[in-house]
Amino acid sequence: MKRIILLCVVAAFISVSAFSQDQYIFPSGSGPNKLFMKEIIKLTGKPRPKILFLPTASGDSERSIKRWNDLVSDLSIESSVQGVWISSYRQKKTFEEILLNVDAIVVGGGNTLNMMAIWKAQGIDKVLKEALEKGIILAGGSAGSLCWFENGTTDSRPKELSVVEGLGFLPFSHSPHYDGEKFRRPLYEKNIEKGIFKAGYAMDNNAGIIFKNGKPFKIVSIDKKHNNYFVSLKNGKVVEEKLESIILK
Repeated sequence: MKRIILLCVVAAFISVSAFSQDQYIFPSGSGPNKLFMKEIIKLTGKPRPKILFLPTASGDSERSIKRWNDLVSDLSIESSVQGVWISSYRQKKTFEEILLNVDAIVVGGGNTLNMMAIWKAQGIDKVLKEALEKGIILAGGSAGSLCWFENGTTDSRPKELSVVEGLGFLPFSHSPHYDGEKFRRPLYEKNIEKGIFKAGYAMDNNAGIIFKNGKPFKIVSIDKKHNNYFVSLKNGKVVEEKLESIILK
């Protein structure tokens, strides 16, 4: 009887291991660039992957979509764009059918707060969780990086930078545009010091981190001027640790 139970446990373990997928998330301090897109393509492991762009944060703006199309026009990918200002008369497939049948999803920049509200109203937040668990690469910069973390600083409200809650797929706080907007760094450090944020990752424009199963896997930048940081509280003081980046070419 014990042997049968043991065999069942081993079989179950093998079954789970065989179907488990590594989960990759690639946030960056600013929107996607050609070098970052090439990293996303590598992560899919396919010669011509299906990569979908979500321009929710920009309100599905034509400018954002055009910028995306220009960026990927000469890359070996099958590109698609999914808007949220849709109609059931025009779109006959569900968000699940569309988002769960690609190899990677790239989220564009814009208003993070509005994007999160729309995703939750449409159920896209739950679909993205399914996508991650399925092994679909999740990526993006600015609003497209903030969304994957627990929380971070955003310019989504009037007057001043404020706190926004993300999806929490990565159990850290986050600040994009760390070198691009002068108020980002002091506010992020202040929120960590006050305990509003837990320790987290700050990214300069054109710098990013590929997370594998929730942990940093590959730290990248387009040059030595743009960096990634781990920011934490030690003995009551904020400590900013510069992370060694691989310079992409």
